[in-house]
Amino acid sequence: MFLIWMLPEALAHPLCGCCFQEERLLKLTQPPLEGPDVQLLQLRLARLGYYFGPLTGVYDTITQRAVVNFQKEHGLTTVGVVDSVTWLALDEKSLSSRVSVARPAPPKGKKLKVVVDTDRLLLSIMVDDQVFSQYPVAIGKYTSPSPVGEWKIIDKAYESGGVFGTRWMGLNVPWGNYGIHGTNRPWSIGWAASAGCFRMYNEDIEEIFPWLPVGTPVIVKGPYIQPTAPLKPGSSAPEVVTLQARLREKGFYLFGPTDGDYGLMTELAVKEFQLFHGLKVTGTADIATLQALGF
Repeated sequence: MFLIWMLPEALAHPLCGCCFQEERLLKLTQPPLEGPDVQLLQLRLARLGYYFGPLTGVYDTITQRAVVNFQKEHGLTTVGVVDSVTWLALDEKSLSSRVSVARPAPPKGKKLKVVVDTDRLLLSIMVDDQVFSQYPVAIGKYTSPSPVGEWKIIDKAYESGGVFGTRWMGLNVPWGNYGIHGTNRPWSIGWAASAGCFRMYNEDIEEIFPWLPVGTPVIVKGPYIQPTAPLKPGSSAPEVVTLQARLREKGFYLFGPTDGDYGLMTELAVKEFQLFHGLKVTGTADIATLQALGF
């Protein structure tokens, strides 16, 4: 039994493009299963010396044979099905080989902030805008990128050690359920391997979990997604983050976060930009406005 501090609301209504649909049984089927989880399995088996084929992401007979050989050598049921028990066995070597040194907590009364650099795959805890501690992370795959922008921690939970590891901290991303969490696949840390969330070693997230209260800012740095169609008030999307960042760069969006929410502050900034550049003042980032912004 484990204690739930605050259960993530996202668990009640999982959305695509987030971390809540990552876990599935991998086995030989017709047609064969395909996906990034299969590719991750092949990568892990290759590192352990069981798989010697290309990283195709297809659960074929070669992959099944590698799984069976691994299961046989580790005393698992040799059925070629990758379940949670097999994933844990695949993780054991990583878990036992990593040494973690506990750090003292940040001084009380200081301004805390989390900064994630998706280029360096690094999460930094900032205290009064100075780096206090840093940790490696896994980020989203190119098919399911992590959300770049300015977020906040909105919920926290203790987890059972499955796909979310032992801790979860949810973020207020408006178009999906994203968070910072642990993992039962520690060998994926340092790779673009997730469905968009930020994975940490369990011992690392257990360390920072008590430091960061709900409401802590989380800044995610990385490439922006360029808008290719008009953006309207009331919408929420990664492209809105890009719009907000560009408006801020031009000096028109100074008081709101780049949070992907096309609310009143964004609409007013668009109107001010349109007025300044002699465009029709609508508050909608139409094609003419996007072109004037340099997109």
